[in-house]
Parts: sequence; C-alpha cells; structure tokens
Amino acid sequence: MGGEGAMMHMIHTLRNNKSMLNKRKERRLNNWSSTGEKLEFENTATQANLLQIRLKLQKERKQKLIKIIVTFGIFMILFIAVVAYFF
Repeated sequence: MGGEGAMMHMIHTLRNNKSMLNKRKERRLNNWSSTGEKLEFENTATQANLLQIRLKLQKERKQKLIKIIVTFGIFMILFIAVVAYFF
C-alpha cells in the first residue's frame, strides 16, 4: 500500500513532539520548590560589576551586529554581481 512511509513518519514525529513537551514541563517545574514558592537567590554583584557586565554585553552585541551587516553586505554585492552578469 502507498503512504506507509508517510504515516510512519507522522507517527514518529508526533511521538517525538510529545516527548519534548514532557521534558519542557519537567524543566519548568524544577524552577519551583516543593512548597510552591519561587526559589530566591542572594544578589552578590556590586553596581560596578553590573556596569562592567552591561558594557561588555553591549560591546559584544555591537560587534555581532557589525559582523552581520558586513556579511550581509558582501552577499548582497555578490548576488547583485551574479544577477548583473546573467542579465
């Protein structure tokens, strides 16, 4: 019969999706204590440390954005060159 492979693929996909949902629920429940109260952590970072972390993250974000823009620009130039060559 035709379609057996497609049906088997659908069954496996549904099973995998169901297993992923169960794991996600377990992870979400691990963030809460057994009494239902949210876990709290002491804040040991100083304002100077937080400022350094913030500046470092901003610098990394800016560098990543520049890399993305340069890469996109190079690909666009190559694409335009290929299109111009064939037309």
